[in-house]
Amino acid sequence: MEAAQTTLDPFARGFASDNFAAVHPRVMERILAYNHGHARAYGDDTVTAAARAAFNRLFGREVTSHFVWNGTGANVTALSAFAKSYGAILCTDVAHLCNDESTAPERLLGMRLLPLASRQGKLEPEALAAVLSRGHGVHGALPVALTLTQPTELGTVYTVAELRALVDMAHGHGLGVHVDGARLGCAVAKLGVSVREMLVETGVDALSFGGTKHGLLAGEAVVYLKPGLGHEFPYVQKHAMQLASKMRFLAAQFEALLEDDLWVENGRRANQAAQMLYQAVRPLPFVKVAFPVEANTVFTTLPKPLWQALQAQTFFWPWDERLDLVRWMCAFDTQPQDITEFVGALTGLARKLGMTNSNAT
Repeated sequence: MEAAQTTLDPFARGFASDNFAAVHPRVMERILAYNHGHARAYGDDTVTAAARAAFNRLFGREVTSHFVWNGTGANVTALSAFAKSYGAILCTDVAHLCNDESTAPERLLGMRLLPLASRQGKLEPEALAAVLSRGHGVHGALPVALTLTQPTELGTVYTVAELRALVDMAHGHGLGVHVDGARLGCAVAKLGVSVREMLVETGVDALSFGGTKHGLLAGEAVVYLKPGLGHEFPYVQKHAMQLASKMRFLAAQFEALLEDDLWVENGRRANQAAQMLYQAVRPLPFVKVAFPVEANTVFTTLPKPLWQALQAQTFFWPWDERLDLVRWMCAFDTQPQDITEFVGALTGLARKLGMTNSNAT
């Protein structure tokens, strides 16, 4: 008699990225609801108009919103409103724009990226002030925009006061301010404030509003909060190959995501899962949590043999192999059982490797 074979679930939930997650059922239902008949292409349809109206309601005033394919496209095209061929965009040294958009920002915007030192993922006013007071004049690139990530790449969250201080300083030097909000729902859920209070009242000019990481099939939104900004965006969108012909299916997803603040609820669920994971691994002697867990991410350092063995069982990203720093990311659909199984695998491997005491290396 042949031994029974164990088949691994190819769609098992893990902790690599919220990009790995499924589409939220309500989003998929909305796509299917509009999947009939014909509608005008390139955004000139009633579904896209309804999604734009939903963004107006969300921010409590009329804003300019457009829908693009992906996060790289959203960040790069949103920043086009500030583009000058002799300009520079200020960002943190851990910003997604600087480290994970390849050369798309430089190629499409034709500007220099100036990464500034961060602390736990956040830009501090002193670092911003230092670069704004440099005396190179015409010999250096002119700072024209500041981009901030909320939550940061390291899973920390700017408070409203911290955002306001940075925005005020940037505006005081004539810079526009953009926020990369790929996981904005996690930040709103963490702070318990409205998105209007977080972004409009602090003076943010432009926003990349995350969709995919909050449960969409595909799509991000570029939102201009400052009146009159980005009036040539449709030309930029076409030029950057971010204009969808069947736009209604991108817009339909945002209509569902904004309805009853589903995007915030999805962020809250992801945050709660990260807190559960954090509480489970925090007491383990062979795990050191690297940064405050404020959103849906847990960064840890642990011995290389351990994280490599664990990664062979369930994939996740090694953030910095030199430091044995790894990232565990939760999503809106992460379940308690997923965390229990993951931590069980971690502790089981630690026992096999003799790393169950506080002196493990």
